[in-house]
Amino acid sequence: MTIANAPFDSRQLRDVLGTFVTGVTVITTRDAAGIAHGVTANSFSSVSLDPPLVLWSQALSSRSYSAFQAGTHFTINILAQDQVALSNHFAQSRDDKFAGIELLDGAHAAPVLADTTAYLECEKVAQYPGGDHVIYLGRVLRIGHSDREPLAFGSGRYLATRSHDPAAGLRASRSASA
Repeated sequence: MTIANAPFDSRQLRDVLGTFVTGVTVITTRDAAGIAHGVTANSFSSVSLDPPLVLWSQALSSRSYSAFQAGTHFTINILAQDQVALSNHFAQSRDDKFAGIELLDGAHAAPVLADTTAYLECEKVAQYPGGDHVIYLGRVLRIGHSDREPLAFGSGRYLATRSHDPAAGLRASRSASA
């Protein structure tokens, strides 16, 4: 790696940010009319355990921006390894993203997607401007978790997760040479 002092363009920045591997989520809510909205996002992070807070960010240009901006609750659905098609489905603009999608209603009606790795039902407590995005801060009200392996994303592609124990390779190498 070399240190570059030259200016960078948005594509170069996107490529560098893409080297940070993230999980894949679908964030869901309902608008005042009860219509469900959902977007694929990897801009999700834990903030605090006490109180339990998380954040995510949404592009201001998103079709569902007004629903999330006005809404009071949202669900963060953490996708499983075999849910790439679901991620792609919610990443596209379409009129009824929930047609044919199995879901449950959360405590405050924000949809919970079926068969995910985990979900967090949240009450929106704040939103902040973030350039071409808005950052939502949510208090976690209810959670669910399964044993399914999570889906990951990095360098512009979906990835599978697995345990990594660097010491195991070292131990195997030592016993092979003994």
